[in-house]
Amino acid sequence: MKITLTDVGKRFNRDWIFRHLNYEFISGNSYAIIGSNGSGKSTLLQVIAGAIAESEGKVSFGFPVSSFGSPGNQQVSPENFFQYISIAAPYMELIEEMSLAEFLQFHQVFKPFSTGIARERIISEIGLEKSAHKHIRYYSSGMKQRVKLAQAIFSDTPVLLLDEPCTNLDEDGINLYHQLIKSYCRDRVVIVSSNDVQEYGFCEERLNIMSFK
Repeated sequence: MKITLTDVGKRFNRDWIFRHLNYEFISGNSYAIIGSNGSGKSTLLQVIAGAIAESEGKVSFGFPVSSFGSPGNQQVSPENFFQYISIAAPYMELIEEMSLAEFLQFHQVFKPFSTGIARERIISEIGLEKSAHKHIRYYSSGMKQRVKLAQAIFSDTPVLLLDEPCTNLDEDGINLYHQLIKSYCRDRVVIVSSNDVQEYGFCEERLNIMSFK
């Protein structure tokens, strides 16, 4: 999978958040979108996800293909971007009237988990076996963040978007986050939006949003 940003910009009213952004994100690599608070990191992540539209330029998704020995790129239509993306972010809501087991089963209907990954394994991986049948509304903020990470990381998608992924996590939760990234994200496009190095320290490439003002 390759995500290409071509002269992309986003503005709200007359204020430009970022402009003239040209960049490529390629499978097997991890990227950090960094910058100060309020600089537009989350906005860029949502533009990539297709949750909000770019004001100028173009975001494109494609798969490398070979036709008669010549390299090419099979494009994905914008209305289908969501099929290839999973995302975890503080502003995303969980269905708190469900138990964890019910939520994962419900989620899997819309976005299947990776091959060979069963619901019970996910619950075990994130250390919530004892709370699997408790309603999510009774979870602590750290437990809820583990669930958000799980539904994103274990989804069978080539692109993983993470916005401030360690929000509300304690030391054990942060260690779990890094272990999940190491174990399950090797061949994907991983994009982390953060200004905290403990969240993006593993990323090979850094995109500073402040360079596109």
